[in-house]
Amino acid sequence: MLSRPKPGESEVDLLRFQSQFLAAGAAPAVQLVKKGSRSGGDANPDRPPLQDHRDVVMLDNLPDLPPALVPAPPKRARPSPGHPLPEHEDPEERLNRHDKHITAVLTKIIERDTSSVAVNLPVPCGVAFPPVFHHSQGRQGKPATSGKRSIFAQEIAARRASEAKVPPVGEVASTLHPPEGAATCEALTPREQGSQLPWNSYSFQGPHLVTGKGLKSQEAEQEAQTIHEENVARLQAMAPEEILQEQQRLLAQLDPSLVAFLRSHSRTCEQAEEKATGEQRPGGRSAEVTGEEPIMPTSASEPRQEDKLEPGAPALALPVTPQKEWLHMDTIELEKLHWTRDLPPLRRQQTQERMQARFSLQGELLAPSVDLPTHLGLHHHGEEAERAGYSLQELFHLTRSQVSQQRALALHVLAQVIGRAQAGEFGDRLVGSVLRLLLDAGFLFLLRFSLDDRVDGVIAAAIRALRALLVAPGDEELLDSTFSWYHGALVFPLMPSQEDKEDEDEDEEPPAEKAKRKSPEEGNRPPSDLARHDVIKGLLATNLLPRLRYLLEVTCPGPSAVLDILAVLIRLARHSLESATRVLECPRLIETVIQEFLPTSWSPMGVKPTLSLHRVPCAPAMKLLRVLASAGRNIAARLLSGFDLRSRLCRFIAEAPQDLALPPEEAETLSTEAFRLWAVAASYGQGGDLYRELYPVLIRALQAVPKELSSPSPQPLALQRAASLLTVLTQLTLAAGSTTPEPRSDSAEASVSSTPSSITWTQVSGLQPLVEPCLRQTLKLLPTPETWSALGPVPTACLLFLDAYYQAWSQQLAAVLAAPGLQNYFLQCVAPVAAPRLTPFSAWALRHEYHLQHLALTLAQRAATLQPVSATSAALYHGMALALLSRLLPGSEHLAHELLLSCVFRLEFLPERASGGPEAADFSDRLSLGSGGDLGCGRGTLLAQACQDLPSIRNCYLTHCSLARASLLASQALHRGELQRVPALLLPVAKEPLLPTDWPFLPLIQLYHRASDSPSGLPPADTVGTAMRALQWVLVLESWRPQALRAVPPAARLARLMCVFLVDSELFRETPIQRLVAALLARLCQPEVLPNLNLDCPLPGLTSFPDLYANFLEHFEAVSFGDHLFGALVLLPLQRRFSVTLRLALFGEHVGALRALGLPLTQLPVSLESYTAPPEDNLALLQLYFRALVTGALQSHWCPVLYAVAVAHVNSFIFCQDPKSLDEVKAARRSMLQKTWLLADEGLRQHLLHYKLPNSALPEGFELYPQLPPLRQQYLQKLISGVLQNGVSET
Repeated sequence: MLSRPKPGESEVDLLRFQSQFLAAGAAPAVQLVKKGSRSGGDANPDRPPLQDHRDVVMLDNLPDLPPALVPAPPKRARPSPGHPLPEHEDPEERLNRHDKHITAVLTKIIERDTSSVAVNLPVPCGVAFPPVFHHSQGRQGKPATSGKRSIFAQEIAARRASEAKVPPVGEVASTLHPPEGAATCEALTPREQGSQLPWNSYSFQGPHLVTGKGLKSQEAEQEAQTIHEENVARLQAMAPEEILQEQQRLLAQLDPSLVAFLRSHSRTCEQAEEKATGEQRPGGRSAEVTGEEPIMPTSASEPRQEDKLEPGAPALALPVTPQKEWLHMDTIELEKLHWTRDLPPLRRQQTQERMQARFSLQGELLAPSVDLPTHLGLHHHGEEAERAGYSLQELFHLTRSQVSQQRALALHVLAQVIGRAQAGEFGDRLVGSVLRLLLDAGFLFLLRFSLDDRVDGVIAAAIRALRALLVAPGDEELLDSTFSWYHGALVFPLMPSQEDKEDEDEDEEPPAEKAKRKSPEEGNRPPSDLARHDVIKGLLATNLLPRLRYLLEVTCPGPSAVLDILAVLIRLARHSLESATRVLECPRLIETVIQEFLPTSWSPMGVKPTLSLHRVPCAPAMKLLRVLASAGRNIAARLLSGFDLRSRLCRFIAEAPQDLALPPEEAETLSTEAFRLWAVAASYGQGGDLYRELYPVLIRALQAVPKELSSPSPQPLALQRAASLLTVLTQLTLAAGSTTPEPRSDSAEASVSSTPSSITWTQVSGLQPLVEPCLRQTLKLLPTPETWSALGPVPTACLLFLDAYYQAWSQQLAAVLAAPGLQNYFLQCVAPVAAPRLTPFSAWALRHEYHLQHLALTLAQRAATLQPVSATSAALYHGMALALLSRLLPGSEHLAHELLLSCVFRLEFLPERASGGPEAADFSDRLSLGSGGDLGCGRGTLLAQACQDLPSIRNCYLTHCSLARASLLASQALHRGELQRVPALLLPVAKEPLLPTDWPFLPLIQLYHRASDSPSGLPPADTVGTAMRALQWVLVLESWRPQALRAVPPAARLARLMCVFLVDSELFRETPIQRLVAALLARLCQPEVLPNLNLDCPLPGLTSFPDLYANFLEHFEAVSFGDHLFGALVLLPLQRRFSVTLRLALFGEHVGALRALGLPLTQLPVSLESYTAPPEDNLALLQLYFRALVTGALQSHWCPVLYAVAVAHVNSFIFCQDPKSLDEVKAARRSMLQKTWLLADEGLRQHLLHYKLPNSALPEGFELYPQLPPLRQQYLQKLISGVLQNGVSET
C-alpha cells in the first residue's frame, strides 16, 4: 500500500510517488469523468469513463524563466446546444475561474516563515473525531439579535466583545497569565479558593505562552516544559493571599490591551483543552469567570456600518448582485468585498513632487500617468493600487513569498531593472542610483540566499540577477575585441577605485606578495562590511564559490543558468589576483568546469537550442581558463600541468570550426578562445611544445586568412579567430627570439621560472612570408573606412607580428607619419589638458593610447636616423615625448625609461639649436630690457651650452628620475618579449602617473631634501653639477618648450628656484648657477607670465609658501652678503598684490636683512609700481615702515628699493583724509604726521612730506613736490597749529 505524502517532502518526492503508483497499476481512488466536447457534444454519453488516460506531471519541458507577458486573448463565451449555461451564471466569471494565465501567480503574496516551528502532537481523546459544532447548540442561552446576521458574523461579534472586556483594578476576577506564561489564576470566592488553587487547576497541564518557538526543534519542547515546571513550583510555594496580591499588582502595572490579549489567549487554550478532555470527563464542570463587567471601547458600542446595510442598498455598488440563495450573504460586509470592486481612476499628478518608481515585468520604468490594462498582471492590492507596475520594495517583498513562481518572477524583474539601469536607460528620470539603493537594501545577500533555494527556477533567476549586477554590459565584448591589440591581454584589476587607507598601503606591494598575505582585520570582517567597500570580496566571504560549484556539479541547471554562472566566475577572476587564486583553489570547481564543459568527446549538436550544456564544449568555460591564466604565470602553469589543458587545446585547435559538430557560431568562438588561451600561456614562455604538434594546423589556418579577407562580407567571428591565431604566432616568435635569462638573487626574480624556450628561431622563420601578404591585403583596404573597420583587429595583429619578427619595419611605414590625421592627433596630444580621473576603465583606455603614442615616437625616432626631419615635425615629436613622459601610468616603466634614453634628450628633436634659436633668445631679451633689468649674461649662450651638455643632462635625469627596479624589470620583460621574466599580466593599481608634472625640477628638489637631512652638507662637485644640469634643462624647456611646463604654476617654479639657494651657503655663488638662475628669473618676470604668479594659492609639493619664505629670509640674512640675485628673489614676493604676511616677516622679524638688500633700482626685475600701488592699508606694517625709516634701519643708499616703497606708503597714509577711517587709524595717522613734522633728519622729513610719484630712473626712486599741494598744506598747518596750542597750554 502506498503511503501518503508527508510534510517537508519536495516535488521530487511527489514525482517518485507518481512513478511508483503508475508502475504498480493500482486503481485510483477517484475516477475522473471527462465531459464531451463543447462544440460537438458527446456522441456516446453512456460510455464508461476512460481509465487508461491519466494526468501525468512532467517537469522536463518546463522553461527556466517565466514566459513573457503578452496581452491575453479576448474572451468570448458561446454556449453549445448540448450544454446550456446556467441561468444566473455570468460567462465572463466562468472563464475567469478557468483562466490559466500567468497573472494567476500574482493573486496572493504569502510571506514565507523561515523560523523553526515545533511539531505538537494532537491531544488524545476517547472518540475518533472531536464533537461537531452545531449552530443550534451555539445559540442556546443567547438572546436573539436584531436584524439578519449570519452565524459567522455573530461569532465574530461575540469574540470581539469578549476580547474588549477589561476588569477594574480593584476587582480581580479574570484569568491572567503571568509574564512567564506558566499558570492561570482565576478570581474565586474565599470558600472555593481552597479547592480551586492554581496547582489543582487543569491549566497547569502545560505552558500556554512560552512554546519554545524560535529555538532548535530538539530543544524547544524541553525548554518550555522546564520553564513551566519552575513557575508551577514557585506558585505552590506561595500562599493564596500572596498569589492574589501579586495578581492585583500585575494588573495595576500591565497595559490593559496586553491584559486583554493574554486573557483571550488563555481562553483559546482553555477551550481547546475542554474540547479535548470533554469526552473523558463528562461530568466535569468548566471553570467560569464571575463578576466580569466588559469595558467596551467607544467604537464597539456603535453599530457597524456594514451590519446595518441591507443587501439591496445601492450605496455599495458591488460588481455582482447578491442572490438570496447564496449562502452567508444575508449581511453584506463591504470591507471584505472592497477588493472585488473596480480600480479607482488613475490620479493625475498636478505637482512636481517625486513619486515612487514602478517597473513592468520586463524591468521598464513606467510613467506615473500611464494607464495599462489589468490583464498584464501589473496591478495588485498594495499601495497605489490604481497605478500599474511594481516598486522595488514590493519586488523585495515578493522575493520572500512561499510561492516559488513569485520568487522567481521577482528576481527576474529585478535582474531586468539592474540591466536597464547599467545600460543607462533610466538616465535622469530617477533620483539617485538604482544600484546603490539595491545594494544598501541588502540585495546582494538576498541573491546569495536565493542561490540556496531548492527550486531550480528561483536559482536560475538569482544567478541571472547576480550576473546583471556584477557584469557590466559591453565590458567583456570590449576586452575580447581588443585582445589582439598591442599587449591587449594586459588588463587592470577590476577593483573599486576608492579604497581604505589600509588597502592603499597594501597596493604598494607586489601583486604576488599581496595575494599571499591577507591582513587579519580583513579576514575577520563580516561579509556585510566587506560588501560595503567591495562587492566581490563580500560575495567571496559568503562561500559563493562552493555553492556555484555545487550547482554546476550536482543540480545541473539549464543552459542559460550555466552561462550566467560562467560569466560570474569570469568577473570574479578579473577582480584581482587574490580572487583568481580563490577561484582556482576552490575544491573541484575547475575540475567540474573542464570535465563538464570542455569534454574531448560529445554527441553532435545541431542548430537548435540544446536542453543541457553538460558534457558539451562551451566557449565561456575556455574563456574562464584564459582569464585565470592572465592573473599570473604560476596559475597558467598549474592549469597546463594539473588539469590536462594541453589535450583540450589540441582537440579544439586541430579541427576546423566547421568540423567540431557544434553550432557554427559556438564552434568559431570556442576555437578563438582556445587560441587566446594558448597566446596567454605563450606570453609566459609556456606551451611551446604544442607548436611542433600543431604546426601543420597553424600553417593551414594561416594560409586560409587571405581567402577570408578577400571575401565580400567577412565574418566577424572568423576575423577574430584569425587575429587570435596571429597573436599566438607573435608570442611564439618572441619566445623563439628570447634567450634564457640568468637567475637573479632578489626574491622578486627568484619566484619567476627561468625555463628555456622550447621553440627555436628556425621553427618560426617561415611564418613571415605568410603574414606579409595578409598585411598587404589589409593595407589596400585602408582608403575605404567601411571595409577597413570590418577587418577588426587583423591589421593590428599583422603589424605586431612583423614588429616581433624584424627590427627595420619603421623604414617601410615612415610614410604613415606624414598623414594629416596623425599630425592633428599629435597636436592634440601636445596641447595641455586637465589630468583625467583614473578609474580601472579610464586607465585601461589611456594605457592603450599611450602605447600608440610611444610607437609613433619610436617610428619617428627611427625615421629621423634615415632622413632629415623638418623643424616643425621635430618640435612636435619632442613636445609629444615630453607630454607622454608625464602621463605614463604604472606598468609602463619601460616606456618612461626608453623616453628618457632617446626621445626626450635627443638632439635631433631640438631643431632650434641649428635654426637660430640661441640668437633669437638674445634678441628677445634685448627687446624686453625696457620692462626690467638684464640679470642674465646672454641667454643664447646658455642655451647653446645646454645643447652641448645634453648627454650629461640626460645622465643626471636618469639618476634622479629613476623608477622602482622591480617594476622596471617586469615592464622591460613584457615589452622586450622576455617571457621567462614576466611575473603576471595583472597590472598594479593605477593611482597616479609614474612621474609628477614637475619632473624637470626633481633633481633640485632632491638636492634640497638631501641638504635638509644632512647637516654636514653635500659634496660641492656633486651639488654644483646636478644643480647646473637641472637648471640648464629647465631653461631649455622655458625657452623652447613652454607648453611642457604649463602644468607647473609660476609660483611653484619660483619656489623650486628658491630651493637652489637653500641647499648650502656657497652654491648660489657659482657663476654658472648665477647666470642660469638669473635667466630663469627673467623668464618668470615677463609681462605675460607675471600676472599668473599667485603665491596665495596652495602649491603642489609645498606645505606653506610663507614658511618657505621665512626660511629663505633667515638664510639670506645669514649667508647672502648683499648678493643682488639673492636679493632679487627676496624682493619678488614683496609686491603689493601678495599677502601682507610676507612683508610683515621681513620688517617685523628680519629687519637686519634690510641692510643687505642693496639691489639697485635699475636691476629690479619688475616695475616699482607693483610695490607702491595700491596704498598699504595694514596699520601694523605702516608702523613698521615708519619705525624702520625713523630709526635709520632703512636708508636709501643700502636698500633703495624698499626705501622708496616705505616712503611712498607712509606718505600716502599720513595725508589720507578718508572720513570712514577708524578712530584708531585716525589717531595713528595724526601721530605719525606730527612725528614726521618734528623729525630732526631734514632729508627724511622732506621725502615723507613732499613725495609725489615713483620713478626708478631717479637715484631716490621717486619724484618730489617742489611745494606741498594746497590741500595737503592746509591739512598740515591745521595739525601744526593744534600741536603748538597744546604746547602753549602745557607751558
